[in-house]
Amino acid sequence: MAKDPICGMEVDEKDAKWTSQHKGKTYYFCAPGCKKKFEQDPSKYAK
Repeated sequence: MAKDPICGMEVDEKDAKWTSQHKGKTYYFCAPGCKKKFEQDPSKYAK
């Protein structure tokens, strides 16, 4: 399981509908709104 970097919800990587790449790492999201927020300022949320 991966953690959505925006809301902290657990997301199953196998079933994740929304993902984004940042500096070679894949981030997983529970909803399109979380993905959009991440992509507006990924360095703020990327760990």
